[in-house]
Amino acid sequence: MNSVSIQTEDFDLSAETAALRAGDGGIGAIVAFVGTVREFSHDKNVSCMELEHYPGMTEASIEAMVVAAKQRFDIRAARVIHRVGSLDAGAQIVLVLVASAHRGQAFQACEFLIDYLKTQAPFWKKEQTPEGAHWVDAKEADDAALARWGIDADNLGQAVEAAQ
Repeated sequence: MNSVSIQTEDFDLSAETAALRAGDGGIGAIVAFVGTVREFSHDKNVSCMELEHYPGMTEASIEAMVVAAKQRFDIRAARVIHRVGSLDAGAQIVLVLVASAHRGQAFQACEFLIDYLKTQAPFWKKEQTPEGAHWVDAKEADDAALARWGIDADNLGQAVEAAQ
């Protein structure tokens, strides 16, 4: 089972994990990453974050990276949920679940997918603070994390095409 969902509603980690495992007795490890809205960013209080995306394009982009993860790592299934809309501080934003026969491959694939999501998935994030709203820029550290997988953020289109 591989699936990508972009949604406004929250997700249930236990339910998503059970669905990923269902019917596959070969799964020996599931690694989960849950990202949340931080209450502080750049020494400012954050009341909420607004996330926007291009419907259709966002899902296709993330699905291509799930395919790339399956080609790089020995994984059995992956599930990515990313929320959009206005999310309060503390709210869950993203879920990445990866299942494999062994933990090492699951950990690597999960980290690979979250590094991609942080840098290249077509989302736009705006933080609301007492000082006003501001768009969140990509961080150099996130690009460096993606580069360690041999993916140049400037040439990502080629990597996505190769995975499809």
